[in-house]
Amino acid sequence: MAYFILCAGGTGGHLFPAQALSEVLQRRGHTVDLMTDERADQYGVSFPARRTHIIPSATFSPRKIFQAIPGALTIARGAYKALMVMGRQKPAAIVGFGGYPTLPPLFAARLRGVPIVLHEQNAVLGRANVAMANRAKLIATSFANTDGIPSSSRAIIIHVGNPVRGKVLAAAQAKYTRPKPHQSFELLVFGGSQGARVFADLVPGALEQFSEEVRKTIRVTQQCRPEDIARVREAYETLGIQSDLGAFFVDMPERMAGAHLVIARSGASTVAELSVMGRPSILVPYPHALDHDQARNAERLEAAGGAVLTLQKNIGPVRLSQVLARLIDPASDELNKMAAAAKDAGRPEAVEQLAVEVEALAR
Repeated sequence: MAYFILCAGGTGGHLFPAQALSEVLQRRGHTVDLMTDERADQYGVSFPARRTHIIPSATFSPRKIFQAIPGALTIARGAYKALMVMGRQKPAAIVGFGGYPTLPPLFAARLRGVPIVLHEQNAVLGRANVAMANRAKLIATSFANTDGIPSSSRAIIIHVGNPVRGKVLAAAQAKYTRPKPHQSFELLVFGGSQGARVFADLVPGALEQFSEEVRKTIRVTQQCRPEDIARVREAYETLGIQSDLGAFFVDMPERMAGAHLVIARSGASTVAELSVMGRPSILVPYPHALDHDQARNAERLEAAGGAVLTLQKNIGPVRLSQVLARLIDPASDELNKMAAAAKDAGRPEAVEQLAVEVEALAR
């Protein structure tokens, strides 16, 4: 059995696929450590690893010299800490899931001669992965066509999909069905730590356009920033709409499985989980992403027929209400078709395939 290090930025989009791989590798008898930053404990669950190493890191921009010097020193300090960990027990391989906190461990792995695997969750190679692409033995992608891989990279490139956690795979067993006439229409709304605020105004405003009779049939589960919860709850109470609001839902896979329609940002993990579960969605990409990766992710799922993509600059309450009205129309079968198309685009086998590739490289 082998010892592996996984490294990931401390956000759900990077941590969740790393968590999925860790679960599988440990089930196969391997030892796994995680290297990440201090944000990793905000997702309500302990990462399934023997040990989590918090590694100093920072963003780095050579063009901004006054920021570059402290950033480079912090990265060097993080690389030294990672080197010490790898010196005690050399890993068979290290797998990077993107985000700037992966740079120090990956630099250390390069110095130790540890084989490097990169996994890219988005349809565009992230900047940390671009920086290490020429050092990697293997680059695993979530999408068949991933932009931004340097032509100079000699890594083997394979399309495996985006690993999803065991809880997501379990929740995906629930078959999608439209609500019956006596059932509530379950609308799930979430946007991640950076994107929830726009939905706090957009979704209540859209549902306000519906008749009182229709509003009574809708039940909203919505992630909101803590400072927005009171006003969003008041808005739904005024409209006579049942709601369940929270800043974070630990049981999000189960809530996704129970939704008839999802309104969300289009981060890589969100798109992967919607696909594996086969849930129709309206995707509003985060507009300030550096490489517009969320827009590319949403484009892929919309092209497959599983989602409606709308840019934030083009959507308002009235426009959103029109899209919703079309989708929830009892005479329409569009939601069922979208659910089936999303399911067809999903790759539930991604984590097992990635585990096989990582084990093969270690050997």
